[in-house]
Amino acid sequence: MTVRVRIAPSPTGNLHIGTARTALFNWLYARRHKGEFILRIEDTDRERSKDEYTQNILDGLAWLKIDYDLGPFFQTKRLEQYIAAVHILLDQDLAYRCYCTEAELEQMREEQKAKKQAPRYDNRHRNLTKQQRQAFEAEGRKPVIRFKIEEPLEVSWFDMVRGEVTWNTRDLGGDMVIARVDEQGNIALPLYNFAVVIDDIDMEITHVIRGEDHIANTAKQILIYEALGAIPPEFGHTPLILNTQGAKISKRDGATSVAEFQAMGYVPEAFNNYMVLLGWSPPDGNEIFKLEEVAQVFDFNRVNKAGAKFDWDKLNWLNSQYLHSMPTDDLCDRLMPFWQKAGFNCDLDRAWLLEVVKLIAPSLTLLADAVEMARYLFVDTPTYTDEAIAVLSPEAVKPILSGLLEALHQTPELTAESAGALIQTVTKAQGIKKGMVMKPLRAALTGDIHGPDLVPSFLLLHQRNLALPRLQYSLGL
Repeated sequence: MTVRVRIAPSPTGNLHIGTARTALFNWLYARRHKGEFILRIEDTDRERSKDEYTQNILDGLAWLKIDYDLGPFFQTKRLEQYIAAVHILLDQDLAYRCYCTEAELEQMREEQKAKKQAPRYDNRHRNLTKQQRQAFEAEGRKPVIRFKIEEPLEVSWFDMVRGEVTWNTRDLGGDMVIARVDEQGNIALPLYNFAVVIDDIDMEITHVIRGEDHIANTAKQILIYEALGAIPPEFGHTPLILNTQGAKISKRDGATSVAEFQAMGYVPEAFNNYMVLLGWSPPDGNEIFKLEEVAQVFDFNRVNKAGAKFDWDKLNWLNSQYLHSMPTDDLCDRLMPFWQKAGFNCDLDRAWLLEVVKLIAPSLTLLADAVEMARYLFVDTPTYTDEAIAVLSPEAVKPILSGLLEALHQTPELTAESAGALIQTVTKAQGIKKGMVMKPLRAALTGDIHGPDLVPSFLLLHQRNLALPRLQYSLGL
């Protein structure tokens, strides 16, 4: 048997981190078993589905480097298959037309609520006669198609994460709506729980790996598989991603879409690494790994049942580890879009840009951090902080700045060695300690009293002919 798994996002929003984690688990399982990973877009919700969300999903998967073997398939292009399957169930008396109005359903729910009963459909139109159906249609009522759920009945399956799971059909809410009709009364729009089964049958999905919030759907879907004479796939329901309070993560907790994490400056290697750790534990205990390495050992016996709490500190630490160990050329290419977005001129000499990257790389946590870290190197004149102005303002600092200017004019070529000698010359000439020179030099060159190593900054600014003008400008502050 060839393992076939799928990810089936709905294009009603941007790619969510929960969907990304599910995609990762499916991808890893397919790669571990040399199977196939399929992408399916569940776009039958026509009002909420948008092309930009579909593109966001495709872009997000591409950024994460989660490649799929087949697809994308779109549900809106498969309506004929769904309609044909509905007719099969109608013909076998396994489904029927229900003519209840929304007012009748609401009254039913209110009565159940008053009796402190769980909301459910009471199957009142399951056995309508032909005359009753005709009467309802004469009133202009548009039916929905409901699938018969017999009660009481136990639906059981072995879950790859949770072991044996049993669901009683009495807890499924009564006969289930599987399709709606159009204005002409023709079956037109399948609902999720039905369409997903038809898709998985047609695409020969062997394992359905998804979040635990789908467990109740699984019981309903197994009944549809059996009604259509198909063998259900194996199921695995992964833990939800939770916030620090133990609730399902939401926008209130910060970023929840993959695109947001990308824009914040996380790299896909670190993001994937962290997403895998949200629910799965590596057998060797090593928490930094490549996806290809995990794919050799990934299985569901190491996927946790309990919800996985999202830890920003852990993600940031992982991202920093990847950035600190990244080759300079690679890191430079990844920083470029952030610098360009900030308006920096990135058409400068590549060798100079690489030196900037080497200077700031050890301090990076996110790619976006590089904007403020390197701003003073790209702009003609930096914005001087109040602290920097306070350092540069005293009269006693002017001779130091003048001495630095004179020494720099007399230095034919500025290197790390000659820069050190220049500072030493000013220190000796004015009979002061080195720190009394370094502090105003940093303030003058960078506009701040904190930042990356000063001597490399001095060299980089001098190479752009910015060191002398900044020293001169600082004398007037």
